[in-house]
Amino acid sequence: MTTRQLLELAFSSGRTGTGPATWGQRAIWDAVRRLPPADAPRYNIATAAPLDPGLPLPVLLAALERLLHLHDSLHTRLLPDEAGGLRQLVDGEGTLDVHLWPAGEHEDPAELGTRLHEELAAQPFDTAAQWPVRVGAVTAGGLVRHISLVLSHTAVDGSGMSRLVADLSALCLGSSPEELAELREPAQQPLEEAEFQTSERGLRRDAGARKQFVRKLRLGPPRLFPSHPLPPTTAEPARFPNAVLRSPALPRAVERVAARHRVSTGSVLLAATAAMTARLAGSTEAVLNVVVNNRFLPELANAVGVIAGDGLFHLPDATAEFGEVVRRTHAAAIGTYRHAYYDRLALAAEIDRLTAEGVQLADRSCVFNDTRELLPAPAAPGEEHTTLSWPVEFEPRPGLTYALDALQSAEALSLAMTADPALLPRPAMERFLYGIEELILTEAAAPADGAAVGA
Repeated sequence: MTTRQLLELAFSSGRTGTGPATWGQRAIWDAVRRLPPADAPRYNIATAAPLDPGLPLPVLLAALERLLHLHDSLHTRLLPDEAGGLRQLVDGEGTLDVHLWPAGEHEDPAELGTRLHEELAAQPFDTAAQWPVRVGAVTAGGLVRHISLVLSHTAVDGSGMSRLVADLSALCLGSSPEELAELREPAQQPLEEAEFQTSERGLRRDAGARKQFVRKLRLGPPRLFPSHPLPPTTAEPARFPNAVLRSPALPRAVERVAARHRVSTGSVLLAATAAMTARLAGSTEAVLNVVVNNRFLPELANAVGVIAGDGLFHLPDATAEFGEVVRRTHAAAIGTYRHAYYDRLALAAEIDRLTAEGVQLADRSCVFNDTRELLPAPAAPGEEHTTLSWPVEFEPRPGLTYALDALQSAEALSLAMTADPALLPRPAMERFLYGIEELILTEAAAPADGAAVGA
């Protein structure tokens, strides 16, 4: 077995400065600090890929150094202040650790890369003392054959990671930071974003978005899913199962339904999720916590940072005829997206105050996240029919009924669902996922001027 190396990539003459943390940095930092140390890596955002036919190591190192100049979030530390706040410190110089693993003659670079990636992703970040990024590279025959990027969620969200990967690829192919910066304009750096958030305009946006969130909280049902007693097999809380429905038929069907009703494909998936939520809950309405990337704001469209937020989606009469549900979902979703950029800690404090006053608030424990443009689903060549698998179980997540992610591959659309088994047992999860597929496929197959799926 070959010896692993730790390279220190020097960085200098970068932008520097200090200021208050952004809303996103503060929210993620606060969430991570409340976790046991062993759970903190769950908030890492990681990606890895084989490189074929390979890349010279000096090219990769030069591209990484330029990437640091392009995005301040990669060389930013977060430090608590004496007043109980959080500040960001952008370092103008330092070193980036690159974990290098040369493959031996009879070793598989892809296998080594997977092992290295899992190891790097399983380590927490000390965001006060170190930069929020680590890099792994496996070499063979003098070329980098596998790369791993692991970032703290305080530095980047899913959309930001996609932009980061695209920029690193372009830099490896010879683009300059200046060219990319011009292409990406406008793209606020975290210090610039914090400056906006503390401005009069930013404070107005924050207050307005939180007002709309709380308004919807007052309208929705306080509880959606009743608890199902679990067999007393252990004193430990039951782990949350993860189910993945993979449907080769869904991509085309979603496009067809979206075109028929003149809505986005995201609205079609959100509508089907809302409809199945209401049906399985025995309710006529649905409330969903929707992850919104917030890149529709011009100054944040190309930003690499923690920009995404949670929007509250409330749909009355979610069990109506499905075509109508799709159209109303699209209209309601626009308002949800418009009011998802706010100070999450300030909202949490407001919710705590209302709860203490006895105000009844909506159940917001159902989460929908459309990641089709961010995280590709694993490929499964040759699979032509819908499949349902149970790949993993997760540690319990307090306050969660379910989290549903939509993922896209070249061959299929996948729906990955993690749920509290006391609220949604495995048979109910199965009905939920197949129900989403059935609603969309039936609506897509209905005559354009005919009746669509009802309740």
